[in-house]
Amino acid sequence: MTGERLHREDVIAVDSHVHVEVGSDGHDHLGPELRGALDGYFRRSAGLPSIDQIADHYRSLRMMAVIFAVDAELTTGVPRIRNQEVVEGARKHDDVLIPFASVDPRRGPDALAEARDLIGEGSVRGFKFHPNLQQVRANDHLAYPIYEAIAEAGLVALFHTGHTGIGAGLPGGGGIRLRLGNPMDIDDVAVDFPTMPIVMAHPSFPWQDEAISVALHKPQVHIDLSGWSPRLLPPDLIRHATRRLRSQVLFGSDYPLLAPERWLAEFDEIGVDDESRAAILRDNAMRLLGLAVA
Repeated sequence: MTGERLHREDVIAVDSHVHVEVGSDGHDHLGPELRGALDGYFRRSAGLPSIDQIADHYRSLRMMAVIFAVDAELTTGVPRIRNQEVVEGARKHDDVLIPFASVDPRRGPDALAEARDLIGEGSVRGFKFHPNLQQVRANDHLAYPIYEAIAEAGLVALFHTGHTGIGAGLPGGGGIRLRLGNPMDIDDVAVDFPTMPIVMAHPSFPWQDEAISVALHKPQVHIDLSGWSPRLLPPDLIRHATRRLRSQVLFGSDYPLLAPERWLAEFDEIGVDDESRAAILRDNAMRLLGLAVA
């Protein structure tokens, strides 16, 4: 660990969407074909940071970060990054890193047992689901026992929504089905689990109006702004984020696909008022994640 520990009162932002893409042994959970497509889509060529490197980067920026891997081994055939590795890394850097877990609902009882163990240990603050990569709709009842455990514990469910760079440009999109990212599926989940805090990750292109509608109608549903350059965010999303959805929108970068410092620099250029800026960058996430503000 480099640098001094970050004190909560010095945190300037909370990045609600940061990926752990390589394990401690250096393996990439996506595999070369999907990784190549994703890097090509985001026009990136840099290496993938370890958890220690993620922590050092965010500490240097005076930010906290929600980190997670994605359990997609059944789709990719590549060993997943274990949740325990994410938890242990976050524990080592608990001044800056906030651990989420990921379980593939298609693993059935094993996924549920793992989720319950993590919840029982008090190890994580939420769970990340990727319907496109895990090849299961968010409202598929296969996942409902997992949601029940999350809801009972008062933890957060984070769902990828909208378009994805994973598989982009490959024949048949590398087998990734875009329809599985429709945010209207989240509406069903919000109805069936009304006390479970939900985050719809990313501007939900091409279903942005649907995502805004779900968040306006279901107050436990949030939107994170990760994966998009702020200067390209849909105007309607910015309008609602600074008005009726001011308390439900979160800063997220999608690091290491987008650098948080670039995201913040562009966000400062789009004319968001100070009250909305503070809510989006820090306050909403602090409240959602139950982080005490000194």
